[in-house]
Amino acid sequence: MTNPKVDSYFETATQWPAELQRLRSILQDTPLTEEFKWRGPCYTFAGGNVLILGEFKDGCRVTFFKGALLEDPDGLLGDIGDNSHAGRLLRFTDVDEIDRAEPALRDFVQQGIAAEEAGLKVEEPERGELELPDELLAAFDEVTGLQAAWEALTPGRQRGYVLHFADAKKAETRSARIEKAVPKIFEGKGMHDR
Repeated sequence: MTNPKVDSYFETATQWPAELQRLRSILQDTPLTEEFKWRGPCYTFAGGNVLILGEFKDGCRVTFFKGALLEDPDGLLGDIGDNSHAGRLLRFTDVDEIDRAEPALRDFVQQGIAAEEAGLKVEEPERGELELPDELLAAFDEVTGLQAAWEALTPGRQRGYVLHFADAKKAETRSARIEKAVPKIFEGKGMHDR
């Protein structure tokens, strides 16, 4: 059964429409439930997120939320980024590539379902104390209530902001990013929350 919001996503896909449709046809032939989350098609099992599809400049992606738990003897799954420990992804740029990877994709889906059924979780790596940029510490002194709002954020949201702020090379850019984020921090939202 299709989801109308997801139908709209696929109808408006511009960069990889044929590839996304092919992935959808494979995923609809699994026990996963198709939902619309985080502005894209998300596939769940028994209420747990298994994977999400995405359209990017360099290709379309299948991202497994608990990909670190999946057996991948052929090394097909890639890391999401330097700061992500749980998710793993497959990138595709043409339908033939998807067709060749279909058996592995189906195996990954079955493993994802098994992980949800077993209630498995990806172990959080040991992370040191977050080093807050000087510009953020200065903003705590300048903006009443900002430090309390910051401390009320989840550790993941704090980490996301710190990575974003610290990524800027210039102090002025870090300060501008912090200033732009202040309203969201007061609302208890992460960088990508709406």
